[in-house]
Amino acid sequence: MSDFEPLYTSDEMKAAEAGHDTSTLMERAGAGAAQLALQIFSGAERWTVVCGGGANGGDGRIVARHLLEAGKDVHVVDAKAGETELGEPHVIVDALFGTGFSGEPRAEAAALIEQIWRTGARVLAIDLPSGVDASTGEIGGAAIRADETVTFHGRKVGLVTAPGRFHAGTVHIVDIGLELGETAARLATIELLRSVPRRSERDNKYTAGHVLVVGGSRGLTGAPSLTALAALRADAGYVTVAAPESTLGVFEQRLLEAVKRPLPDEAGLVAEGSADIVLELAAKASALALGPGLGRGSGPQELVRRLLAEIALPVVVDADALFELEPADWAGPRVLTPHEGELARLLGKTSEDVAAHRVASVREAVERFGCVVVLKGSDTLVAAPDRDLVVCALGLPSLATAGTGDVLTGIVAAFLAKGMDPQVAAAAAVVAQQRASVEAPQRFGLVASDLIDALPRALA
Repeated sequence: MSDFEPLYTSDEMKAAEAGHDTSTLMERAGAGAAQLALQIFSGAERWTVVCGGGANGGDGRIVARHLLEAGKDVHVVDAKAGETELGEPHVIVDALFGTGFSGEPRAEAAALIEQIWRTGARVLAIDLPSGVDASTGEIGGAAIRADETVTFHGRKVGLVTAPGRFHAGTVHIVDIGLELGETAARLATIELLRSVPRRSERDNKYTAGHVLVVGGSRGLTGAPSLTALAALRADAGYVTVAAPESTLGVFEQRLLEAVKRPLPDEAGLVAEGSADIVLELAAKASALALGPGLGRGSGPQELVRRLLAEIALPVVVDADALFELEPADWAGPRVLTPHEGELARLLGKTSEDVAAHRVASVREAVERFGCVVVLKGSDTLVAAPDRDLVVCALGLPSLATAGTGDVLTGIVAAFLAKGMDPQVAAAAAVVAQQRASVEAPQRFGLVASDLIDALPRALA
């Protein structure tokens, strides 16, 4: 199995199909979809197949033919002819729009999509749910919410990227005899974790990776603690935490294995002179995690500005270090790890706009900041200048809890400290965290520290 699975856009699918007989491809697609449909909904007798006017509708008609041959009660709705009678099916096959769709469905199609939803029947989408943009996952209006999706040749970007992924249900791939094509986006697999360097007999605690965590402020000591512990569990050999002097008592209690270093303190925030101390500490480190619990104010902002401008080490920039961050001539590799709200502030947009246009937003951020950008979410996107987009979608919904971003920062920093390429390190860290959500004994009520405990199993 490869580290990555190709993800196709509409244009990339057209390129993959070029030179092949269309009718042959459609027959393979329809027959394969029907076979899966009969397996998935084995007890269903009444079927309604909703067909549009394009190739997707043609696939749907072939599915209908095979269902009839299997002895099923099949009703075909020709949406182009204005038919809207759906009957009382056990299953509706959505073959309304295909991979070429983008934008907003016309009023008649939108009404039909709403009518399908109101039936309460199970829905099987052909290639992708109608109303979802195959290339981006964007939804401009009404869209089918499928229980299952049968897609052809390979997954489409829109099936794994929100909001489209929330409409796809379980995705099944049917091979229709095409060669793998070139794609500009890839889906990370568990195999990516093989790229994380393992310790050898010659390693010591420093060569295994020394992570410097800079963060913490009064009332916000939990975040850097999670980052430091995650870095250690992600196999960093040495972790140093630099934090305001008044907070060190907390870290002394919570972090047994990490070295603690005080920074000048003003009302519980880092103060003037902190940057010079961190620059000295960085001389012995191999990666920096900057921002967890740092707080906001003139002291933290000046610290962030100087460290990014002067430290040549790879730096993970998270949480408060992202606040009012501006592009600059940075001294080394940088990995930004915003959630949708943080990215919205960086781009001068709303969180809703970023959520609706995740692929476009993360690519805009890469262009603006010129570094790796990790847009966190159920489908975490890892983008880098002049590189393929990587989508990581292996975790559980339980990851949506406070502190998991701080854990991710520590894992990224540990992998960067081992000398990994920044985009690969970030993607592998996301996969490790997502795998830890599966390995953790808790499913309901998971907390961020549960992920830290599960990391060694996730990386084994």
